[in-house]
Amino acid sequence: MSKASKKVIITCAVTGAMHTPTMSEYLPITPHQIAEQAIEAAEAGAAILHLHARDPIDGRPSPDPALFQQFVPRIAEATDAVINITTGGSTRMTLDERLAYPLRAKPEMCSLNMGSMNFSIHPIARKITNWKHEWERPFIEGMDDLIFRNTFKDITHVLKDLGEHGIRFELECYDVSHLYNLAYFVDEGLIKPPFFIQSIFGILGGIGPDPENLTTMRSVADRLFGRQNYEFSILGAGRHQMSLLTMGAIMGGNVRVGLEDSIYLGKGVMAKTNAEQVRKIRRILEELSFDIATPAEAREILQLKGRDRVVL
Repeated sequence: MSKASKKVIITCAVTGAMHTPTMSEYLPITPHQIAEQAIEAAEAGAAILHLHARDPIDGRPSPDPALFQQFVPRIAEATDAVINITTGGSTRMTLDERLAYPLRAKPEMCSLNMGSMNFSIHPIARKITNWKHEWERPFIEGMDDLIFRNTFKDITHVLKDLGEHGIRFELECYDVSHLYNLAYFVDEGLIKPPFFIQSIFGILGGIGPDPENLTTMRSVADRLFGRQNYEFSILGAGRHQMSLLTMGAIMGGNVRVGLEDSIYLGKGVMAKTNAEQVRKIRRILEELSFDIATPAEAREILQLKGRDRVVL
């Protein structure tokens, strides 16, 4: 698809591993809730669904393939959206745990963090006095002493083990250094264009949500890879979600929304579903005369292997 006819790909990250049930009553926890919200998000216009699993009893993040299997096939049956399974999991999971379901399902896409980093939302714990589950407070407060690990060896392992199944990646870049890490793997021949670069702004430990930083990430990616070789996407954490996404789309990027990234729809207004955020960014983009990519068009743009080669 030529750049002149480029359409905007909307990714929806449905639940993630960072927010907890206390933070939002609308956060999907059970396999049924995750499936329902993912299907609704796809119907609203999300071409890619980025998926994590949670313990259905208390909502803690889980790498258990049996839990993924309770909702991923249902989503695939009900939608044509691209299934994108996390390899990030959470900071408390081992690499083997994080890869357990992707190696089983062999999806079209997986996320891949492009480096080790501090990754935290621990200051939020100061604002919460009543927690729904006993695991939540130590989970959030303990983030100040944890590192999300993805060493060069880890990333090589992921690229080789998943890449041999034709899986392509949502390459999550939380800072400029991650773009240079990506360039290293490109030079090694382990990642080939078109790259899908998910630039992430506003996570404590990563690059800040300043508009100037969006320009910096875009220009560095252009210099390293050439704009014709990659698709740029924008993730704005928390209150920065819609403003940065709108700016990024104007700069030629794609967008990511979802309750993993922000539990709000607007200032002081909780998002009741992922689809609400999808519909909001879609309305903004369409009012700016952008066209929204269908799942089939996203597959063409990103050169994915297709649903028929996925084991679900």
